[in-house]
Amino acid sequence: DRKITVGDVEMPIVILGDPAYPLMPWLMKPYTGALDTEKELFNYRLSKCRMVVECAFGRLKRRWRSLLTRSDLSQTNIPIVIAACCVLHNLCESKGETFMAGWEVEANHLAADYAQPDTRAIRRSQRDALRIQEALKASFQSEQGNQ
Repeated sequence: DRKITVGDVEMPIVILGDPAYPLMPWLMKPYTGALDTEKELFNYRLSKCRMVVECAFGRLKRRWRSLLTRSDLSQTNIPIVIAACCVLHNLCESKGETFMAGWEVEANHLAADYAQPDTRAIRRSQRDALRIQEALKASFQSEQGNQ
């Protein structure tokens, strides 16, 4: 429920996605098509952040394949489970446990089976998501966003 204000736009904490995902108020994705320098900078900064997260979750999903499937946990418990996976993963790494050879192949195969979201819900959220994306883009151009 935490929100921040960027410019004059109040926004929630967002998930970072790649161009294949729909733009939603809670899911930021890069601009596509013809890009000016502001949009290129937005895409660069979004990608830089997203790659760190993707690498971390990739390692977690390869080790804890239960993270690849739909979870029947309540939304309150999901962050606790992910945090527990992070702690257990770090313990495994510190003890020198390596990944088994087939884990990455299996993880990629399972990830391909996910259903896509309802397009009606996507269309309803486009306007709010565009405002948030534009506010973030403007923030990235500022001195504070340059860090």
